[in-house]
Amino acid sequence: MATERIGVTFASLMSLGPDLAVTTARTAADLGYSSFWTAETTGPEAFSVLAAAGAAAPELDLGTGVLALQLRTPMVVAMAGATLQALHPDREILLGIGISSPVVTQRWHGVPWTDRPLDHVREYVTLLRQCLSGEKVDFAGDFYQVKGFRLGVRLGERRPKIVVGALNPGMLRLAGEIADGVLLNYLPASHVPWSVEQVRKGGDATIYAYVHAGVCDREEGVELARRDLFSYAVVDSYARNFERAGFADEVAEIRARYEAGDRAGAVAAVSDRMVDAIDVMGDAETVHATMRAYADAGVEVPVLMPLPWGRDRRASAEATIRAAIGAG
Repeated sequence: MATERIGVTFASLMSLGPDLAVTTARTAADLGYSSFWTAETTGPEAFSVLAAAGAAAPELDLGTGVLALQLRTPMVVAMAGATLQALHPDREILLGIGISSPVVTQRWHGVPWTDRPLDHVREYVTLLRQCLSGEKVDFAGDFYQVKGFRLGVRLGERRPKIVVGALNPGMLRLAGEIADGVLLNYLPASHVPWSVEQVRKGGDATIYAYVHAGVCDREEGVELARRDLFSYAVVDSYARNFERAGFADEVAEIRARYEAGDRAGAVAAVSDRMVDAIDVMGDAETVHATMRAYADAGVEVPVLMPLPWGRDRRASAEATIRAAIGAG
């Protein structure tokens, strides 16, 4: 595992406050991480976080992982990505986008979800790439109609790269075909080879993956892990991915109990083996070995998602960031 190809995301730390993004980025840069990522749902806004992180640690590449594409037009994402690129002309700017879920887009943000996810992602990436070119863009698609857009940020030869968050066969193949990278998430290391195989059926996109790991005593985090995995198992796309990764029995029970109104039972149905495969907790060596396992399985750029589940959440996050790169 080459240390020059390891990232860290702020996505799992957002509830601890946006100020932590600055110190996390600086710590990551000092330790030798190559990239800093963030996501967004209802907390800190992604590009503001990346701007602050980039100012604190200009040697890091900056990535969104991922933005719900329904919440921003391709033109706005092109403008935001180009702004970061102009401020950091020698770094990679990674525009991670994804289809998200009905809860995030429709329930929380009041924007309709899409019933044609593959078509929507293809059109979004196509238009985003055109907008990043700096040329005049006229576009007539099923989802976007654009006349005369031209990016008003001057860039050199380097342009932001486009990364698609993907889980299931069709989206993985599409990401391989149209994107510069694919971001895997919520999968055990054992499921990485299959996922890479699907991407390669489409093309040669770089394989990124979030690696969920935390330096903490298991008993301090196991119930948090169950709630975390439950919240994704009730989302159809994640459920299918969990089933394919070997957790079909767990998914069936989780969803059956949830649909029956037994939320506590649904959370309890997340098995120990599911927790230990996806939300890995333990000592520093366990965390470092987990990062290596994903790299050995075919992830080209493992991106640590630190699980801040110790008694002191900030201290746990910092210990995890140090451990993942072998400095713990």
